[in-house]
Amino acid sequence: MLPFIRQCIRTSWQQNLLPCRHFSHPVVSEYVPTCPPVDPDQVEQLQVFVSCSRHLFIMTGAGISTESGIPDYRSEGVGLYSRTERRPIEHAVFVRSEAARRRYWARNFVGWPQFSSHQPNEAHKALSTWEKAGRLHWLVTQNVDALHTKAGQQRMSELHGCTHRVICLSCKTVIPRSELQERFMLLNPSWNEQSHGVAPDGDVFLTDEQVANFNVPACERCDGILKPQVTFFGDTVRPDLVFSLYDHLDQSDAILIIGSSLQVYSGYRFALRAKEKHIPIAILNIGPTRADHLAVVKVNSRCGDVLPHILSLDRF
Repeated sequence: MLPFIRQCIRTSWQQNLLPCRHFSHPVVSEYVPTCPPVDPDQVEQLQVFVSCSRHLFIMTGAGISTESGIPDYRSEGVGLYSRTERRPIEHAVFVRSEAARRRYWARNFVGWPQFSSHQPNEAHKALSTWEKAGRLHWLVTQNVDALHTKAGQQRMSELHGCTHRVICLSCKTVIPRSELQERFMLLNPSWNEQSHGVAPDGDVFLTDEQVANFNVPACERCDGILKPQVTFFGDTVRPDLVFSLYDHLDQSDAILIIGSSLQVYSGYRFALRAKEKHIPIAILNIGPTRADHLAVVKVNSRCGDVLPHILSLDRF
């Protein structure tokens, strides 16, 4: 990019971004890890990276949703693993244990009204704008919160599924999570427990005594076990989805990884694929990631402090 164009980008960036470094919503900062001030040099590099791409592949992780008030698992000091000893349920435990399913669904029932009310933040909205402007080839999210869908994203895949859908493990019937909430209320009309804290998948914290009398409905079609249509820990992502995403990535000319430390292989594999196919990688994330050594650009900032400004600078 010509020097005078780069200077225009930097000047516009400094004028438009720097006053926007701080959050106005107190709930947001509770789950967003601390990070250094925005580095204009890093953002200039990201702007050039995005401007040079015509078929951009984007992968997002929990870091994009912390600014909507949804905690992640691994962020130092504010992630779920830092704040509690509790861990998310594993797939095998959910399938084999009726008691585990009762505990999971009771906690999910209590947490659902709050979890489902979260709204997309400026970073989600920015990526939806990129799609409408024809700058985004495909987006894959590791999140299960439906915030990209709420923001209007269409060219996207949910790598780990979505908590807003429930599937029968036997007949594979899928229903909206909101429909199941109504059935929970009918089966538990006097059940009114209070929770303390919410997890990235909508789970909350209740004691075994609190959940002992909670009634869990079965599939209305076949009496099978109902489960959120998400990939629990210990389960695997559908191979056909992975291969489909590989195809989208292979058709792209760059990949931008947003809000993910890439500690889970299901996401890290796309960075490895990009490296194998000689597709340049940029990363926007607070703190180190597993793929930093593969990236040509790394921005250590909040997603909402950076993404809304990138496309607006592209006129230069």
